[in-house]
Amino acid sequence: MSNTELMTINMGPSHPSTHGVLRLLLELDGETIVKCTPDIGYLHRGVEKLCEYKTYHQCIPLTDRLDYLAPMSNNLGYVLAVEKLLDVEVTPRAEYLRVILTELTRISSHLLWLATHALDIGAMTVYFYAFRERETIYDIFEMVSGQRMNISYVRIGGLANDVPGGFVERVRDFVEKFPKFMDDYDGLLTKNKIFMNRTIGVGVIKKEEAIAIGLSGPSIRASGVTWDVRKNEPYSSYDEFDFIAPVFNNGDVYDRYLVRMEEMRQSNEIIRQAIDRLPGGSVNADSKEVVLPPKEEVYNTMEGLIYHFKILTEGIKPPEGEVYFVIEAPKGELGYYLVSDGTDKPYRFRIRPPSFVNMEAFSDMVEGQLIADVVAVIGSLDIVLGEIDR
Repeated sequence: MSNTELMTINMGPSHPSTHGVLRLLLELDGETIVKCTPDIGYLHRGVEKLCEYKTYHQCIPLTDRLDYLAPMSNNLGYVLAVEKLLDVEVTPRAEYLRVILTELTRISSHLLWLATHALDIGAMTVYFYAFRERETIYDIFEMVSGQRMNISYVRIGGLANDVPGGFVERVRDFVEKFPKFMDDYDGLLTKNKIFMNRTIGVGVIKKEEAIAIGLSGPSIRASGVTWDVRKNEPYSSYDEFDFIAPVFNNGDVYDRYLVRMEEMRQSNEIIRQAIDRLPGGSVNADSKEVVLPPKEEVYNTMEGLIYHFKILTEGIKPPEGEVYFVIEAPKGELGYYLVSDGTDKPYRFRIRPPSFVNMEAFSDMVEGQLIADVVAVIGSLDIVLGEIDR
């Protein structure tokens, strides 16, 4: 009987395929992983505690920096929690524009995932294709808000401003062209023998395990669980759109790839429906105590100037109470828990980020796999350390 000595190595935190400052402590028997211990906390910024010292409006830009690849989703989840606390009803136009922009965000986030995931496994061409379409989406974001990444466009009670002229045409042009681009990605990867060999049967997490751990988003839908907050607990008018939440059953890297690919197609169809039925009217609720007045009123009327000054200096003061609101972010369930003590700042501010919870399944996914599979599994989870180390 031979004695086998295990080797312990560090993967990260400075590693190009860990998708952030993540350290993995790997115990190896040859190239087989016997044990994996993720070590997080290198990016910790204390966003939750910072928000307890900011007014409710001042918290919005801080949410951008969580999953910095999906700032619109972060903004929306937080703002919906505050609106629930305030019992503020948003206009139909604002709801539809929020859906359009968050679904563009979902596509943008998934495109970056696809580009980097394929590159990690060795497929370079997809990287350039996916970034081409992502650039188009960022051009639309810049057109709307003046910024490309951390756009902070959603506001309590509505949006920072209405979309400019030409927005509908730009979005419709993207929606019409995107299915052809999806076919290109599909042709490059889905039946590619090398890609299939690197992903099928790798990083398997079964349905029961996924539920027990608390996975969400594409990671749990790839394990056969039909759960999408947009469908099961609709918000922001999602119940008015016709789409499916794709579900696969094998729970491996390949099925997580298939789920996200189909999700991009479904997001494109949601945007198409929202653009075709976009309501008119205001993008902000009629609530002077909560919503900042338009700049024209601030500059030209005394009443507008007074309300602008009062909201920015005194902040809004929700009634005492607590609230939890969850949305379907690109990586899974993103929840915000707020406690109000009646002042202009949250008494407690806590976030349930999908990447943090999904990361809990990582050890189970890679133990027994080869060290080369670690990169494929990390990519299939699509984590961002900005929300893990929030």
